[in-house]
Amino acid sequence: MSGNLASASLAAGPALLQAQGLHKSFGGVRAVQDISLAVPAGAIFAVIGPNGAGKSTLLNLLSGTYQPNAGTLAFAGRGLVGMPAHKRVRLGIARTFQKIRLFKQLTLLENVLAGFHIHHDVPAWQYFLPAGAFWRDFRRCREEARALLDFVGLADEAQKRAGALPYGRQRMLEIARAMATRPKLLMLDEPAAGLNAAEVALLLDRLQQIRARGITVIVVEHNMDLVMNVADRVFVMDHGEYLFEGAPREVQANPRVIAAYLGGEFA
Repeated sequence: MSGNLASASLAAGPALLQAQGLHKSFGGVRAVQDISLAVPAGAIFAVIGPNGAGKSTLLNLLSGTYQPNAGTLAFAGRGLVGMPAHKRVRLGIARTFQKIRLFKQLTLLENVLAGFHIHHDVPAWQYFLPAGAFWRDFRRCREEARALLDFVGLADEAQKRAGALPYGRQRMLEIARAMATRPKLLMLDEPAAGLNAAEVALLLDRLQQIRARGITVIVVEHNMDLVMNVADRVFVMDHGEYLFEGAPREVQANPRVIAAYLGGEFA
């Protein structure tokens, strides 16, 4: 077992997602080097580090956007290496992106409805001649989509075009769309970017509610107030490598973390 697989993380509960010795290089650049981690089921697991630390690359490896050059990765005991992103979604892995990827010409409701595509249970012929199953699915998906928009505080704007939303609220919409896939694991890349203080407070509350629904969360984030108030475990990276893992209070007190990333903020 790699030395950076923290025993404390394993002790926190059974691992839903487990990585061992992940490596990813782009040409001569080693973006991720020998990263091992275990994400406990039902936890909020934060990944932090300075710009260029390899956080987004790691998230891309976990989600299937990238495949590792070396290492193993398993979700609920099932191997993920070589599996493309769209198949991982069907296993229950969803994510948002650092650069928002919405259908900006569609409405908020239509964007969330797009997330239900993997759960449609309608005979193919009914897409051409709609009948009972089609209309039941149609109504169910719209009810669930409206509930998700309400969950992220956007219910009153369901018919607004997504591209007309302020940047921060687009991020909340992306979370609602990811939730539409009914994930077991939700990965969020910089969800607080562009949010004002009130929106960050809403995000923190919603992350806690997502965990209360039994969904495991991995969050890559620069907002340390959010991380320290919501995360159960914090995994720290620097220059593509493991630096430290622990509870928020342990991260705040660790001299290596303070020197490399926090810059004395919690000293």
